[in-house]
Amino acid sequence: MAKASIDAQLRRIAPSKVSEDDKLIEYDALLLDKFLDILQNLHGEALRETVQECYELAAGYEGKHDSKKLDELGNVLTSLDAGDSIVIAKAFSNMLNLANLAEEVQIAHRRRIKLKTGDIGDEALAATESDIEETLKRLVNKLKKSPQEVFDALKNQTVDLVFTAHPTQAVRRSLLQKHGRIRDYLAQLYAKDISPDDRQELDESLQREIQAAFRTDEIRRNPPTPQDEMRAGMSYFQETIWKGVPKFLRRVDTALKNIGINERVPYNAPLIQFSSWMGGDRDGNPRVTPEVTRDVCLLARMMAANMYFSQIEDLMFELSMWRCSNELRVRAEEIYRSARRDVKHYIEFWKQVPPNEPYRVVLGDVRDKLYNTRERSRHLLAHGFSDIPEEFAYTYVEQFLEPLELCYRSLCACGDNAIADGTLLDFLRQVSTFGLSLVRLDIRQESERHTDVLDAITQHLEIGSYREWSEDKRQQWLLEELNGKRPLFGPDLPQTEEITDVLDTFHVLAELPSDCLGAYIISMATSPSDVLAVELLQRECHVKKPLRVVPLFERLADLEAAPEAMSRLFSVDWYKNRIHGKQEVMIGYSDSGKDAGRLSAAWMLYQAQEKLVEVAKKYGVKLTMFHGRGGTVGRGGGPTHLAILSQPPETVHGSLRVTIQGEVIEQSFGEEHLCFRTLQRFCAATLEHGMNPPVSPRPEWRQLMDNLATFASEEYRSIVFKEPRFVEYFRLATPETEYGRMNIGSRPSKRKPSGGIESLRAIPWIFAWTQTRFHLPVWLGFGGAFKKVIEKDSKNLLMLQEMYKTWPFFRVTIDLVEMVFAKGDPGIAALNDKLLVSSDLLTFGESLRNNYVETKNLLLQIVGHKELLEADPYLKQRLRLRDAYITTLNVCQAYTLKRIRDPNYHVQLRPRISKDAPEPSKPSDELIRLNLTSEYAPGLEDTLILTMKGIAAGMQNTG
Repeated sequence: MAKASIDAQLRRIAPSKVSEDDKLIEYDALLLDKFLDILQNLHGEALRETVQECYELAAGYEGKHDSKKLDELGNVLTSLDAGDSIVIAKAFSNMLNLANLAEEVQIAHRRRIKLKTGDIGDEALAATESDIEETLKRLVNKLKKSPQEVFDALKNQTVDLVFTAHPTQAVRRSLLQKHGRIRDYLAQLYAKDISPDDRQELDESLQREIQAAFRTDEIRRNPPTPQDEMRAGMSYFQETIWKGVPKFLRRVDTALKNIGINERVPYNAPLIQFSSWMGGDRDGNPRVTPEVTRDVCLLARMMAANMYFSQIEDLMFELSMWRCSNELRVRAEEIYRSARRDVKHYIEFWKQVPPNEPYRVVLGDVRDKLYNTRERSRHLLAHGFSDIPEEFAYTYVEQFLEPLELCYRSLCACGDNAIADGTLLDFLRQVSTFGLSLVRLDIRQESERHTDVLDAITQHLEIGSYREWSEDKRQQWLLEELNGKRPLFGPDLPQTEEITDVLDTFHVLAELPSDCLGAYIISMATSPSDVLAVELLQRECHVKKPLRVVPLFERLADLEAAPEAMSRLFSVDWYKNRIHGKQEVMIGYSDSGKDAGRLSAAWMLYQAQEKLVEVAKKYGVKLTMFHGRGGTVGRGGGPTHLAILSQPPETVHGSLRVTIQGEVIEQSFGEEHLCFRTLQRFCAATLEHGMNPPVSPRPEWRQLMDNLATFASEEYRSIVFKEPRFVEYFRLATPETEYGRMNIGSRPSKRKPSGGIESLRAIPWIFAWTQTRFHLPVWLGFGGAFKKVIEKDSKNLLMLQEMYKTWPFFRVTIDLVEMVFAKGDPGIAALNDKLLVSSDLLTFGESLRNNYVETKNLLLQIVGHKELLEADPYLKQRLRLRDAYITTLNVCQAYTLKRIRDPNYHVQLRPRISKDAPEPSKPSDELIRLNLTSEYAPGLEDTLILTMKGIAAGMQNTG
């Protein structure tokens, strides 16, 4: 077969350029050609031809959706022996990753060409891109806000991004780094002023990285520990966020200048904060022990001190001035007199700095303390103690800021403002953002675990069983204890392992520096006593600066009851005095979606937020909403800008906390320009929501939403929870049973080992349906609900169309579902049914697919499109280019599952085709030997996992 064939196929699938600057197909073809050449060099021509044959069959299917093509493709794939099928699954998985990289380069290329924002259409950017400069200009020019008002709002707002290691980061870090380099080389190859030699060298580099990625095992052979997850999350700080924050704040300064504000954002304005759950989130994760929590805090402190330390010498070089204020001169002389003479382990400035360079003297002292801070954390981490006394290191961030502020004041006093606002300002901004702890660690624990501890205490004190008391009695007792002084328990308290674990966690919180810690989040919270219990345990375990306690409401019933619970909590005087008018509440997206379907959950979350804000207002409390959104649509993900602007009016109010999970961290912070864009998007959208709130829904829209939600929830629950065949169908039609082998995260995939859909975590529930491209949890319920309200009154269709055009909340909800339909394909679900589902369930599967098609058509009517994604040609083109790879992996997955599950399914294998180039005698058996513990036939488990990873990469929304 001619080499041009895949290239030609690509051009056939996406014949027209979407715009003049559309280089996507060129990028795609270049990477693919390179990849196929590598494949041929490593595994021989026959294997390359098999890959092309699979690709052509899949591309042929995409045209007419003719299921015969899937059968033909299935025949090719099942005839491969174990080693070959691993190579082919790996090849398609790699080709998809390369297609994703080509897309990212294309997006960056288009952004560079049009820095005007009006015509950027893109799934990740949604309808509008929130450029901070545009946002400020719009607020001043169109909405007639005064520049000063805008500046005041900006100075006082806070966005806190909370990194969580969700079990969905399906790509290993070793591969992420190689992908980053492929992206860079591809972009450089197309730069304008590139010489022939450069081109040749880039070409070789590109080839090398593509080959290195292909030769890396994509499968994690051991599940990550929480410490691994934390290190992976923290690596983004070193790579992009650390330098990205001051760079972004400079852009904010520039944007302010352009609306006539000649001040910079104060360095201590908390515009952006970072927190983490990695090593603090113990809900359902027994691997997060008190020791893990202590480790990750010390590790983060060590990393932070190290990053400051590596920058401080640059600052010493820069501040070589001799003019300074008296205040600084006095300090420099003091330090000079008391200083040790020479320090030989420093590379620069190792001799004592002379007093005629006062800034360097002061910063030299800062450098010594940073060195000690880093070493002290390292000793504590390695041995549990350190010989470096605490006073030689920094314990509080104020101690660290003080000499830097002194230098800043002195420079300004001597007229060197321009110098002060250089590297020193950036450094000050880093210190105010990251502190000494890099991020603040949140602790999350389930409310039941606190109840167990208090029950043990009351039983030991022989005053009854806390667990059996009514809510009123619990509150009364907790408040008596909180107002009293006596200690509740001593070392003689009888403790189970679980109780020891909870108490040890509090003891660790007491010994860690308080700036390491953020909030204490109680999951499955339902009542005021849940919050008071944590307050009491913190006091009992001597936590010096108690953490703020944040209830998390995630199940539908809890969300409904949340406003009432908070109202009862605020009416407790002791608590009201404790919080100083500030309260944070976390709302969870995933579990509510699994309970009732996406539509009802979204509406429930909207209303719960409105009511919570009313309650807080009534009691004079400023409420911060903490959104626990996943990366995928089924778990509340989607474009940031629109997601923020679609929140109810007054719920953001200048303070927002959001979780950034799993693979979303890579999409948001994987590269410098992504990091910049993410920070900009959160800041701009938060500012805009506060100063130009979205419309409030009209009463008739609310009425219609209530009806829709009721109908949607009824249909969803009637199938997922009440249909007796459903659980069996779900287990057979999707790879849910096999999901646990992926070693994605450190958490078990079920809350309880036995049990049906209720006990399944939201993540594997969505992951399984994404794999078959049926996406059931996202759309189920929409169709039935739309149909019912339109049948009830045909005017409702017009109202739905109007809501779609004018109400951001409704628009976001519908747009996300449309995007998911564009990625879905009921033909794949039908193939899975044909191969994997028992004959008595086939009609059930078919009825679900009919529902899918009907829902899709109703949705198109409401948004007024003839076909999906009409409004977003870029996304449409990108999905079409990806489809043929994903389809091949889907077919491979279906047949592999068949071979794993059905011992009587026999296939006729053809002789091995892949050759390992250097020694033809040694075939691809080594691939099978990577996994010798599998309980399945050789090679099947790895093939399955590779298809799961590949499809996850192709869908770009795993769990």
